[in-house]
Amino acid sequence: MSQQQFCFCTLALGKVYRGLASLLAKDLELYSPNTAFIVLTDNPQEFSKYPQVLAFQHQQQGVKCYHDKRFAIAKALSLFNSCIFIDSDMRILAPIPEYIEWLLEPGISARACMDMPKKFAKALTKTDKYFSKEIEVIKKAAQFLNLDPECENVTFVHEYLFSVTKSAGKEIEFLETWEILAKYFELNGVYEGEGNAIGLAAYKAGLPVRWSEMSGISFFNNKTELIKIQKGQSNMDEMLTYFQEHGKLAHPKRSTLEKIVFKLSKAIMHVYRAIKYRVVTSL
Repeated sequence: MSQQQFCFCTLALGKVYRGLASLLAKDLELYSPNTAFIVLTDNPQEFSKYPQVLAFQHQQQGVKCYHDKRFAIAKALSLFNSCIFIDSDMRILAPIPEYIEWLLEPGISARACMDMPKKFAKALTKTDKYFSKEIEVIKKAAQFLNLDPECENVTFVHEYLFSVTKSAGKEIEFLETWEILAKYFELNGVYEGEGNAIGLAAYKAGLPVRWSEMSGISFFNNKTELIKIQKGQSNMDEMLTYFQEHGKLAHPKRSTLEKIVFKLSKAIMHVYRAIKYRVVTSL
C-alpha cells in the first residue's frame, strides 16, 4: 500500500492537545513526510505551518470529547482508503515504511484490544462503582442493538492507536452505529471508554477487528511506556525527553488559584455540556 492510499488522523481540541498534536505533526514530517495527517481541531490555523497536515474545523459534539474521534476517522476515510487513528498526545519515534502490509486487510487493526467478556471479568475485580455502571450500560447497549448482552464475540478496542480500512461499505455502518452508541453511552452517564462503542459498532456492522503489532510504527505513549519501563522493555533515560515534552504541555505549571479556577471551569463546562447534550439530543 502506497502512502497516498492512507493517512494518519487525530482529534486536537483545546490549547493542550493542539500543542501535543503539533509535536506529533513534526514527528510525521520527519519520519513519514509524504503521508497526510488529518487533524480535527478548534483552531485549524495553528497547523498551517505543517505542510502535510490537513486541518479541519471541529467543535466538540459530546459531553466529553472521546467519542468525537469518530469524526476524524470519518473525514479521513472520505479522502483515503485507510486511516491510522493516533491519539494527539503520542509521538512517532522512527521512519514509517512506505508499504504497510497489515493495512491492506479490510477492517480494524488495533495495537491493543481484548475480548469484551475479559473486560467484564477485569471490571468485577474492581470496587469502583463507575466500572459496574459501565458494564451495565455496555450490556444494555448491546441489547439496544439486538446483540448478545454478554458480548461473547465483541472485541473491546484500546483506542489510542488503531487503523480502519474500508470494507465494502461496512465502515460506513460502523461509523453510523458508533454515532448512535455515542449518544446512548453519554445519555446514560458513561462518557469515556469509547473502545466499548468501537467494538460494539464494528461487530454490528460486520467489520472485522483484530490485534496487530502494527509493524513499522514505533511510537511513544506515556502510559504504555511506563509499563514497558517497569517490565524492562524500555529505558527511562532514552525516553526522558519525550516524557518531559509531554509533561510540559499536558501538565502546565499553574498557581494554586489558577488550579482552582481551572478545575471549577472544567466542572461547570461538564455540567453545561451534559444539560445541553440532553436537550439537543431530545430535539
